[in-house]
Amino acid sequence: MEKERKKVQKPKPETESNNLYDISCLFFQKGIMGSFLLISIFSLLLRVSVSLHSYSGAGSPPKFGDFEAQRHWMEITTNLPIKDWYFNTTNNDLSYWGLDYPPLTAYQSYFHGLILKYFDPNSVSLFTSRGYETHFGKLLMRWTVLSSDLLIFFPAVLYFIFIYHGGNPSGGDKSDVAWHIAVILINPCLILIDHGHFQFNCISLGLTLGAVAAVLSRKNLLACVLFCLSLNHKQMSAYYAPAFFSHLFGSCLRRKNPPLEVLKLGLAVLGTFAIVWWPYLHSRDAFFGVLSRLAPFERGIYEDYVANFWCSTSILIKWKRLFTTDSLRFVSLVATILTFLPSMIQQILAPSSKGFLYGLLNSSFAFYLFSFQVHEKSILLPLLPATLLAMELPGVHSMLLMLCALLSMFPLLCRDKLVVPYMALYASSILLYLAPSGRRHIKKHLSRPMITFSVVMILCSLIFHIIYLTIRPPEKYPYLFEAMIMNFCFPHLLGFTVYTNAKQWMLSREFTSGDKEKKLN
Repeated sequence: MEKERKKVQKPKPETESNNLYDISCLFFQKGIMGSFLLISIFSLLLRVSVSLHSYSGAGSPPKFGDFEAQRHWMEITTNLPIKDWYFNTTNNDLSYWGLDYPPLTAYQSYFHGLILKYFDPNSVSLFTSRGYETHFGKLLMRWTVLSSDLLIFFPAVLYFIFIYHGGNPSGGDKSDVAWHIAVILINPCLILIDHGHFQFNCISLGLTLGAVAAVLSRKNLLACVLFCLSLNHKQMSAYYAPAFFSHLFGSCLRRKNPPLEVLKLGLAVLGTFAIVWWPYLHSRDAFFGVLSRLAPFERGIYEDYVANFWCSTSILIKWKRLFTTDSLRFVSLVATILTFLPSMIQQILAPSSKGFLYGLLNSSFAFYLFSFQVHEKSILLPLLPATLLAMELPGVHSMLLMLCALLSMFPLLCRDKLVVPYMALYASSILLYLAPSGRRHIKKHLSRPMITFSVVMILCSLIFHIIYLTIRPPEKYPYLFEAMIMNFCFPHLLGFTVYTNAKQWMLSREFTSGDKEKKLN
């Protein structure tokens, strides 16, 4: 009898869908999805708890605060035609919280305004709803932020964790992954600003985080669309633009047909912007009218007491008195570009996933420290990539950065009467880093000088809190304590930026010492 020849089946090529399926199975087997759900529920409860407290401008007529600004935008967008949203008319007084964010914020306000109009029409009625602060109205407003967080930021965190830890063949240690999820979701600064002070940073940051995850999974077209949406929700997302541009451009240069790859990404960007801006593209006046609302240069180079270069050095150099707004705009632009340029060059020459995350951190810090018109709340932008890098950065550095960021916003949150939730989240932030996984990351790079520095930093921070809450400043210097806090935080943030830039450039050594990456398909 003739022996039958055995047909040897070739293994199926490993496709992206197979990889994603294997990763998702691994996540379920290791219980990481369960951890994500539990941490999400806990972080949601924290958000709800903070939302029970006061908010920006509560009971403070005539203009109130950010809570009233967000409500007013819902009032305007649900009662006026889209062509009038950004322009001064008899029904839209731009001096009273006129829209000054890109169109996607206006569309979001319109959508939320429809919900408020359905459940409580008086809360968005034209003119008569100004300063509307009924209990039911406040509940509805708080619900809009909570739902935005759940629908955009939380899924983006899951997407990032799925891609970031899924790249590890073993899926990563379960406790480390859970700790990383907690660090991102239980960001005390984001919770206090969105659910206390009252803003919708969770939307723009969630879209940015989705774009970051898309870059890490090499879905560059999706990344472009998501990041453009983030830019069109809040123009401050431009803090991340140098990192996205340099990494994607550097990646395109390493493909088989660089011009075609750049063209595809360019078309994705133009297409997304065209769709979002479509109602204002019918005339030049309409387009530039909206654009002029997004750059409030008349407010000056800094606002309030922010821990950046211009505000910190203004004690010695009176920038606003010595220089015109135009000259300060130019100088701040040059300083910002020079600060983020090294990070961009590194990613163009040697693009990598880790380098991209460091690039996001370094470019956002460049804008925070040196750009024009920065607010205390802008610290949220560098904090996002800092939490994404929590597994890479020394734990003690991450913890001190978070505590420093909290301290820099303390005067603002005091004015909002959010001291109790602030202190609770300040303590929870320390406890998170003292958890077993957090302690392991802290011990990795701990030295005697670092221990001394950390103890001094935390003690000084506590002293500043006590002074601010218990002692009245001199009448001649009413903002003395704000200035002290600002000048305490600025050197730390600057030193951290220098350190992370050095860390990013050290990645180039790994790139050049190992085998160079082959052209991407």
